[in-house]
Amino acid sequence: MYQWNGMAGYGAAHWLVFVIMAVVLLYPIGRILTRIGLSPLWAILALVPMLNLLGLWVLAFVDWPRQGSGTPGQASENR
Repeated sequence: MYQWNGMAGYGAAHWLVFVIMAVVLLYPIGRILTRIGLSPLWAILALVPMLNLLGLWVLAFVDWPRQGSGTPGQASENR
């Protein structure tokens, strides 16, 4: 009879791929959050189903700090 329990565990290759994919996902999100003045630890929400969507919606509507002094499309007078 076929025994399925031999494949039930996760091996080292699985965890290595998981860590690489998590870093590829979380690092740019953390950089974006840092640029807008939030803690990069909020990027962990991207790994939690449904909380990642909630975090994205909150991020879309929160007030972001202004980095430029002029309006978009205009050159700054200080240059």
